[in-house]
Amino acid sequence: MLSGLMFFPRGGSAHVARALAHELPAHGWDVTLVAGSRDGHGDARAFYAGLDIHPVDFDAGDAPMHPSYEDRPGATDGVFAAIDDAGFERHVDAWADALSEAGAAEHDVLHLHHLTPLHEAAARVAPGVPVITHLHGTELLMLEEIADGAPWPHADAWVRRMRRWAQRSERLLVLSPGQVARAEELLGVDPGRCVLSPNGFDPETFDRLEVDRGTHWRHHLVREPRGWRPGGDEGSIGYSAHEVEPLSRGPVLICVSRFTAVKRLGLLVRAWARAQASGRLTADASLVLLGGYPGEWEGEHPSDAVAASCARNVFLAGWHGHDELPSFLSASDALVLASVREQFGSVLVEGMACGLPPIAVDRFGPADIVDDGTTGWLVAPDDEAQLADAMVECIGDPVERRRRGRRAWRDARDRYSWPALAGDLAEVLDEVADVAGGRLAGSQAS
Repeated sequence: MLSGLMFFPRGGSAHVARALAHELPAHGWDVTLVAGSRDGHGDARAFYAGLDIHPVDFDAGDAPMHPSYEDRPGATDGVFAAIDDAGFERHVDAWADALSEAGAAEHDVLHLHHLTPLHEAAARVAPGVPVITHLHGTELLMLEEIADGAPWPHADAWVRRMRRWAQRSERLLVLSPGQVARAEELLGVDPGRCVLSPNGFDPETFDRLEVDRGTHWRHHLVREPRGWRPGGDEGSIGYSAHEVEPLSRGPVLICVSRFTAVKRLGLLVRAWARAQASGRLTADASLVLLGGYPGEWEGEHPSDAVAASCARNVFLAGWHGHDELPSFLSASDALVLASVREQFGSVLVEGMACGLPPIAVDRFGPADIVDDGTTGWLVAPDDEAQLADAMVECIGDPVERRRRGRRAWRDARDRYSWPALAGDLAEVLDEVADVAGGRLAGSQAS
């Protein structure tokens, strides 16, 4: 199988591509990866180390910088729907070269993440190889914005392309049951070709670890800080040993997120400040914001939200590698995610696998993952008061928090382990390859 991903490693789809590439060989499928790459944190060679990776280096000019499904003013990756025909062809030509160099035409199945110009490139250089499209949900959000009248100049052309690519795919992998109806409406696909394929976690990596909290937080927030201010470098936000002392003795909520508008980090900080102002939070309770790709943010930066709200005990820990996440989760007591349009929520599953009950919004992926009252808390989207109340309840009742955490740990293993999910995908790959092989044999015979 050739797995193709246009984006450099910074979001959930890259983690999915990497996890499946590691797990599928145990089920009889070898995997070659073709993926975008940038220097530093976005280096595909480092992120996919140990795998058969063919990086497409944007900094070296292998391809134009990939677009985005989000329209973020000033971002280097403009929205897809603003790219004209000539720009589209430049992307297709570059990725056709990359797929050819990786031997796409000799593979049994192409597994293409998202709906991107890789589909057009694949149709040109490997027209006889069946395609499975992995919908991660962000492409559906862009199509919904277009349907709602977003004023992007080339939106109609991109809608036609994405519908064509989806309809040509042998199967479409969707993250949750709710995505099937959206895919049918937005892409015009037969819902019978949609296969439920949630994101997962590595059970050998994500589990509760024994972590000395004081040592952990002093290392990452005091001695080697990576938090950053708007316009500042990594480490431009750091803390004193006195400031981080509450993290070693009190309950800790952690949010793992990019600093994009849909993640609602400003809302989260204000809800935290609201809970503190009510007097219902213990003085040593803390909130850690882990993430924020360096230099990337939309709207209000979390550090500005902290200053404006006068929130106390809020710590920006910066961007860290995925392999470091279990230790951060194990140094915390619960996970909170205020994102209003989270298509799945892999970090929720990973937190649950480490025994953390999540607090999340009752929409899209989180609504399928979190069992409110059993494995975590669900709140209405953009409801600051409800979010504050949920954090107060979680922090104020350690017995209930631990009870939900234990159930979350079991639920994650029952539903979201990567080895089991890869086995399910391997069955889909076997079916698609067999059907395509039969068609090819029939064509040759005729």
